[in-house]
Amino acid sequence: MSNLASREALERARRLFLERPAAGKKPNTTAVAVWRDGLSCEVMGPAAERAITDMPGPMGGAGAGSNPGWLLRAGMASCAATAIAMRAAMLGIALKTLEVKVESDSDARGLVGIPDAPTALANLRMSIRLGADGSSETELRELAAWGEAHSPVSCTLRERPDVKLEVAVV
Repeated sequence: MSNLASREALERARRLFLERPAAGKKPNTTAVAVWRDGLSCEVMGPAAERAITDMPGPMGGAGAGSNPGWLLRAGMASCAATAIAMRAAMLGIALKTLEVKVESDSDARGLVGIPDAPTALANLRMSIRLGADGSSETELRELAAWGEAHSPVSCTLRERPDVKLEVAVV
């Protein structure tokens, strides 16, 4: 299926959001991680989404699921790819190829409590490969830049919103 198949729906959504901005906002979107065993968690979303996370054996897990850092990179890559495909559809560009790769460096020392060792993923890198018949290299480079700049995951990482913590001890 071509990315252009979503063009009509995206144009309807755009018109709706211009007329009624509140329709585009989704407050209280959630993901809930429930510890299951060892270092494994089951992550659930509001529309029956499910994922299993786990750490690799050398970090004490069983490797029974994706590690959370990989899920962050996967979310960043897929969100940018989706934004690019959506923008291309809106512009009438039929994509032939689209691949987004996100890489990072990590330092597990902070995760195991070693003082002054970083815990955050570092040196995030995104590379985008895309192609479309009838589009110039300049148009495709602008499309890729637009998609990355408007990807909610990338925007959230850049803006670094505060995380409010609430703890319930049971």
